[in-house]
Amino acid sequence: MTIATENLYRRVYAPLLDEHDYRVAQIDGALPKDLTGTLYRIGPGKHQVGRTLLHSIFDGDGMVSQFRLDGTSVHYRNRYVRTRHFEHGQRSDRIRYRGVGTQIPGGPAANIGRRPGNVANTNIVNYDGGLLALWELGNPHRVDPDTLDTVGAVDFDGTLGFLGAFSAHPKWDPATGEMYNFGLDLLPTPRIRTYKVDRRGTLHRLTTVPMSDLSWNHDFALTERYLVFVLDPLVPDIAKIALARHSYIDSLRFKKSKGTRFLLVPKAGGRPRIVEHEALLHFHLTNAYDDSNDVVIELVRFDTRWNEVRRLTNTVNTESAEGPQFPASRLMQYRITAGGTVIERELTNRSVEFPQYDWRRSTHRHRYSYLSGKSAGAAVYDSIVKVDHQTGGVTSCDFAVSSVGEPLFVPRTPDAGEDDGWLLFLNHDLTEHRSQLVILDARDVEHGPLATAWLEHHIPWGFHGTFTRRIAEPVPPPGALR
Repeated sequence: MTIATENLYRRVYAPLLDEHDYRVAQIDGALPKDLTGTLYRIGPGKHQVGRTLLHSIFDGDGMVSQFRLDGTSVHYRNRYVRTRHFEHGQRSDRIRYRGVGTQIPGGPAANIGRRPGNVANTNIVNYDGGLLALWELGNPHRVDPDTLDTVGAVDFDGTLGFLGAFSAHPKWDPATGEMYNFGLDLLPTPRIRTYKVDRRGTLHRLTTVPMSDLSWNHDFALTERYLVFVLDPLVPDIAKIALARHSYIDSLRFKKSKGTRFLLVPKAGGRPRIVEHEALLHFHLTNAYDDSNDVVIELVRFDTRWNEVRRLTNTVNTESAEGPQFPASRLMQYRITAGGTVIERELTNRSVEFPQYDWRRSTHRHRYSYLSGKSAGAAVYDSIVKVDHQTGGVTSCDFAVSSVGEPLFVPRTPDAGEDDGWLLFLNHDLTEHRSQLVILDARDVEHGPLATAWLEHHIPWGFHGTFTRRIAEPVPPPGALR
């Protein structure tokens, strides 16, 4: 990697301070005429409060990007989620809210008793005719799907509990349309709360699992029978958190001797099942399914030590000579047998993250996984990787000096076969310092883009997103009659 390339990689986290609304003028290739709907993406758009810079990827204000596709054009719009953290940063240069990785200046006395500020930056999902911007340590924020205006925080009529934790990775049962999720509580006692939201939008509390040695956990998966958790030995030091001597992320310790626990929580109620395994380190699961009496889980396993992963989360707005260097990882499958044996299988040795699949296959065996990946010598994800679980084949589409985001699969028609559709993702061309909406034919990713819609600016590195076949309504300019 040359010094010039290292400097370009520093653009990955560069902020986008302005909010835009325009029709995309430059489109290379041809937009698929049948690909109509709206893509939403979310991530930290800026890591600063006023002119005070933040350094953790977890603490930036959430920014929603909307791509409206009508078959012939692309329209772009972005808005920041109007959280209390964001609104404070518009008025003040002084940090008021503690972050996940950022402490308020002033030592423990300034931080003790303060929870991290909700920045609504991790995931955006379709819900009840609108959108929810998610952040796992607090309430979701409802967002208007057309204007992207922030409607307000959602607590499901007060049923989320004391801390209001609602994971950024809810899952849907395709058979019932019900949404499942969880929340981690450290206080008053450590536990995992599980929830079901029915199609009327009512939240029902399911099983609460007390965990005297609760592990930090980001994601879970759903089968026809279970909510599936993979609890790595990332253990919060409660004393350090309570005394506020360290940030929340710096209070986590990887205790390898504890191992990883597969926690299977029955959807229908009943006693959870725990299966012990050697220590793993991961953030994201893909899918899970029941195979007779076995449970099969797919996830991205890091091959990098926790201290290194933690350090990488705190490299925003730094003068580091290296710039970001995303961790090495692999896509893995774990089969839990009825007798409690765990069978591990590597699905690809490519360094990958942000795994996706055809959501219609949720809770069932899926054949294809789509991921962001790193090509040889790259520092960040610069590729889209496709894994065929039936043949073992791995194909990819690589981009030069780029930052590639999570690929979302959109089926060609509601009843199209698995893999018969498109992959939509963002690519930040670091040389041009502009971002693109890229569309691939999922059946042939090596062919390259069918269409590339060039924005007039870049979008900072972000996390997750969703797609709906509903085309967002245009927003009239200020002063126009509606």
